Amino acid sequence: YVISISLGVSVILFTLLLKVSTAFINIPQEFWQYLSGGILILFGVVMLFPRLWDSLGFVNLLNRESNKALAVGYQKNSFWGDVLMGASLGPVFSSCSPTYFVILATVLPASFGGGLLDLTAYAVGLSGFLLIIALLGQRLVDKLNIAIEPEGWFRRGIGVLFLIVGALVLTGTMARIEAWMLEKGFDATRIEQYLLGAPTGTAATTTGAFLSPEMKAGLYPKAPELVSPDGFINTGGKPITIGQFKGKKVVLLDIWTYSCINCQRTLPYITTWYDKYQSQGLEIIGVHTPEFSFEHEYKNVSAAATRLGLKYPIVLDNEYATWNALGNQFWPRKYLVDIDGYIVYDHAGEGNYDETEKAIQRALAERAQRLDAAMPSTTITTPQNAVIVGQVGSPETYFGSARNEYLGNGTPGKSGTISLEEPVSVKPNTLYLIGTWNITPEYAETPSAVGASAGSDRIDYRYYAKSVYLVAGSAGTPVEVEVLRDSKPLDASVAGADVHFKGGKSYVTVQDNKLYKVIEDSDSGEHFLEFIISKPGFQAYTFTFG
Repeated sequence: YVISISLGVSVILFTLLLKVSTAFINIPQEFWQYLSGGILILFGVVMLFPRLWDSLGFVNLLNRESNKALAVGYQKNSFWGDVLMGASLGPVFSSCSPTYFVILATVLPASFGGGLLDLTAYAVGLSGFLLIIALLGQRLVDKLNIAIEPEGWFRRGIGVLFLIVGALVLTGTMARIEAWMLEKGFDATRIEQYLLGAPTGTAATTTGAFLSPEMKAGLYPKAPELVSPDGFINTGGKPITIGQFKGKKVVLLDIWTYSCINCQRTLPYITTWYDKYQSQGLEIIGVHTPEFSFEHEYKNVSAAATRLGLKYPIVLDNEYATWNALGNQFWPRKYLVDIDGYIVYDHAGEGNYDETEKAIQRALAERAQRLDAAMPSTTITTPQNAVIVGQVGSPETYFGSARNEYLGNGTPGKSGTISLEEPVSVKPNTLYLIGTWNITPEYAETPSAVGASAGSDRIDYRYYAKSVYLVAGSAGTPVEVEVLRDSKPLDASVAGADVHFKGGKSYVTVQDNKLYKVIEDSDSGEHFLEFIISKPGFQAYTFTFG
């Protein structure tokens, strides 16, 4: 009873203090987070180690009437301890409800009396319902006779639970878990939203469904500005910033690089979203962060954007400045920035397209409500040219010495011109370079001195996947590379878009530094792949699979 009443009172007092006092205006939100989490952890420790309470000299000052109880092992049931526990839970529970947000943000400023009445009703409902749960639970544990022993397993288990919850609150993980659950559709507030008059669909649109900017500050990071861009594409030569869209549009940042097949497979979805939602307030900014040196070149990125049909603005991030500001480590990655400039959703890698589109719809619905604009579409669209990835059993495999840990017939990490012999057997997911190769940190090249050995330089690889892609280029003139699968020319039904046929053989002509589509099969399987190189100057960067 004491805990429940203290919880309700603390919700009311804490809210009024935040609303009517300037004393807390400069105290960071993290302070309250640390305070509540610390108190919960303290109680967890006391429940795990009851005798520790005896050694605290101030306990007798808290409640002289509890001295007798303290002496016989019921110290943690002290009146003031229960008050403190209930009070510490108040700020934690108060932030979990759209009803509370409505009272705090809209009712109290308009009418103190009405807001206080609503706030009291909210506190009574919250603490009263928790009291009912506690009483029913207490009856259960009393019948099971498991909660009597102060140092028994049940109470120590509750102590562990306090420690876990306290740690989650203290580190801010609790808020992130709540945000993640909301994004995944586990919205425990839908009943309250319904009672407040809010729809509970994908794009709920009333005040109770959206957080204020102040409330977002405790849940989401602020989007950093684009840092030291090295060039702009599709902007008419004009610079572009994230800040220029704050209060006006929702921004989807796409971290990508043009030779990455994983990035390329996301582009049909991104371009579809751009066409579908641009008129509804969505701006997409492609942040092109290069993986290889040739991807630093403006003309290469511009040509790739044209080839891939990208119409939205693209920013060159050659020095990884924006990548680092975001704390990113992946290609591709998408960050959704809402109308207030907060990153409300992000996703690394491919997939989760429906989830991402729903997040875009939620952010656009908030924008529409804020600007009194038309609501966005709530349908989910799958592009006609979407690529279905098969079962992939082979890793991305690099040729350059900086990352060629899968090299099977040489020394990984070693640079220089070397001659490599044909292996006795080809192991799965192992790269074999046969002949004379100049291995640099980024790529392996057939050197200009290849001379009489032309045609004998080869790449062998046994893979398991549906599709095979090669990032490659040439040092000068085009290089025609013969491709064999399972020791035979490719069949037209599995040949990738960059394969051509001549004299009954299958070839890929490599010149521009880019990703070449070599094999695009309908089913995944294990196959033996061979590349026979006809000329010097061929530069291989990486194999990727799909």
